[in-house]
Amino acid sequence: METKERNILNVRDLQVQVRSKEGLFTLVKDINFGIEKGKILGLVGESGSGKTVTSMSILQLHDRKKVDIKGSITLNGQELNGLDNKEMRKIRGKDIAFIMQNPMNAFTPVFTIGYQFVETIRSHTSLKKKQAKELAIDVMQSVNLPEPDKLLKYYPFQLSGGMLQRVMIAMAAVLHPSVIIADEPTTALDLHNQLLVLRLLDEIRNKYETSILLISHDLGVISEMADEVIVMKTGRIVETANVYQLFDNPQHEYTKRLLNTRPTLNLEQQTITHML
Repeated sequence: METKERNILNVRDLQVQVRSKEGLFTLVKDINFGIEKGKILGLVGESGSGKTVTSMSILQLHDRKKVDIKGSITLNGQELNGLDNKEMRKIRGKDIAFIMQNPMNAFTPVFTIGYQFVETIRSHTSLKKKQAKELAIDVMQSVNLPEPDKLLKYYPFQLSGGMLQRVMIAMAAVLHPSVIIADEPTTALDLHNQLLVLRLLDEIRNKYETSILLISHDLGVISEMADEVIVMKTGRIVETANVYQLFDNPQHEYTKRLLNTRPTLNLEQQTITHML
């Protein structure tokens, strides 16, 4: 009970089913975990294991006409499962933020980065446009984005994938959410930008004590970042452990297979210079 109370995010007995002509089909079942303040929880597994289904359930992004979500999902003690879209929009971005795999999907192509950044801030605060712009510039500077005042004038297509991902991280961090869900945040990036993104996430965690749910199929990424790790396979959790225990003494055969194929990023051995 004490551990549960320490957790910022709690998922209990989560089951997600999709409705089809043949009836209900279970996507994930018996999902239980929590994240403490300032900790990084790694969620790993191959494609189709249920990682993204789980994260979309936390964010309440499933189409409730087609998807049935059972169980409890609490953030700072507030139940999220079953909240209507209006209430969830107040929470998403402010209390819980989402970093997508493909940053281009996070932006509307016909509006500038600045317009979208400022509107995100203003939708959750009482700041005026000028104040919101100043806050956007400050947080972009804090994640080492060069010349943020100029970047705000650009359209999404004018920035590289790595730059866009860093802007999305800045947008996720700007209101100091309790939790950030990062769904495969490095998959579409080259090694240099992978390292930059992971360092930025770690800096945000340390600076704001933000809890992070880091979703990845890549155990190399998880080994460098996570405090605790959950391994999923075909919609269920097959192993949960401290990151050191998981890598030193994996219990499940599936985890052992994943470990045998993992790459190594060697974050501590590489010198990273922030650049475009």
